[in-house]
Amino acid sequence: MDHGFVPNVWFGLDPMAVSTVVLALTYAVIIWDKLNRAIVALIGAAVMILVGVLDQHEALKGVDWNTIGLLTGMMILVSISRRSGMFQYLAVWAAKRAKASPAGILLLLQITTAVLSAFLDNVTTVLLVVPVTIAIVRELDVPPYPYLFAEVFASNIGGTATLIGDPPNILIGSLAGLDFNAFLIHLAPIIVVIMAVQLGMIHLLWGRSLKTTPARQALVMGMDERAAIEDPVLLRQSLAVLGAVIVGFVLARPLHLEPATIAIGGAAVLMLLDNWQHHAEKQSENVHRTFGDVEWITIFFFVGLFIVVHGVEVGGLLALLAKDLVDATGGDMATAGYAILWASAVLSAIVDNIPFVATMIPLIKSMAPAYGGPDAILPLWWCLALGACLGGNGSLIGASANLIVAGLGERNGVPFRFVTYTLYGFPMMLVSIAIAHVYVWLRYF
Repeated sequence: MDHGFVPNVWFGLDPMAVSTVVLALTYAVIIWDKLNRAIVALIGAAVMILVGVLDQHEALKGVDWNTIGLLTGMMILVSISRRSGMFQYLAVWAAKRAKASPAGILLLLQITTAVLSAFLDNVTTVLLVVPVTIAIVRELDVPPYPYLFAEVFASNIGGTATLIGDPPNILIGSLAGLDFNAFLIHLAPIIVVIMAVQLGMIHLLWGRSLKTTPARQALVMGMDERAAIEDPVLLRQSLAVLGAVIVGFVLARPLHLEPATIAIGGAAVLMLLDNWQHHAEKQSENVHRTFGDVEWITIFFFVGLFIVVHGVEVGGLLALLAKDLVDATGGDMATAGYAILWASAVLSAIVDNIPFVATMIPLIKSMAPAYGGPDAILPLWWCLALGACLGGNGSLIGASANLIVAGLGERNGVPFRFVTYTLYGFPMMLVSIAIAHVYVWLRYF
């Protein structure tokens, strides 16, 4: 791929070799998990520039500001909406609809988590749902682990259904030029099936054996979901703006708007509604708190990672790998699709699915000429999205939401062991990938 930029690496070393070493070391330290991943990605990006694989101008070309804007905008929207209490209301409402039955609550909390994850990002959803879940299961005196495990799975499955549900989808949508409706049309139908199968597996594994006493059930039925609504005015404002943003995503193409513009625009409007009636000092305090809720670690991790992956792309490794993958599959796109689906699933369980997808996108783009252009490789994007998002369920480090639930659980005395999680999670993840395989075979190949 011709970038019009010629690397000038120290001592005349081969740009491909140097960029590959930097990528490999960046991945290794991220997996090692002793240093914060944002630090690792930013140092990897700095090294790419320092050794001459990229210069600063070329490095910034590699950053997808649409992804950054979309993530930041959605984080701001959720930060403000959360203060209204709407998410806690939903969790308590779900528990009471299930008549405080432990198995029924397990079922409805998974559905709530999956639906919220499709329209917020899955990391935010678990941050909102898990604390309420822990409070409810303590009242019922049932083991919390099955609920938290099920919510991890539901958040990653639900997040796969839309452009904004899971960071890998945000990346694929932005870099492959796919809009909100494309994800909804191509992924949502099979996600409903996978979620239904998942609910069945969780019920057989844990749901049917969960028992509590009538007195404990009465405690949950006595919870007042309306008490969770802390600010009714903010609730109405948040629902209106979130609704408008989702309509904006659906109409993005005819409106000639990018998702980042819609998300940041919505965030700005909600911040205005939240602040215009306050004096200057109170406004500053509110805006500081809102910006403080943005996961800057994730944002800067993305920035660094984009630059590292762009360095590998400029170095020429991805074009070479694309050619090898096309040759290995004999030029057959169905074989390439299945290979991407299964490899994405297994590898996303081993490494975080975000860096994996960031590396795969330019690789798949490089395959387009061999298969007849960008439109012809559309099924490969759905294989990547399904493999990476669902594969994130395979281990505790597969997706950001998993680690956040584990952290919240352990802070509340619920142990989350890597091996225990993987023994349950990996086989269940393989079932969801097998269903996705049948779907892409029937629909695309």
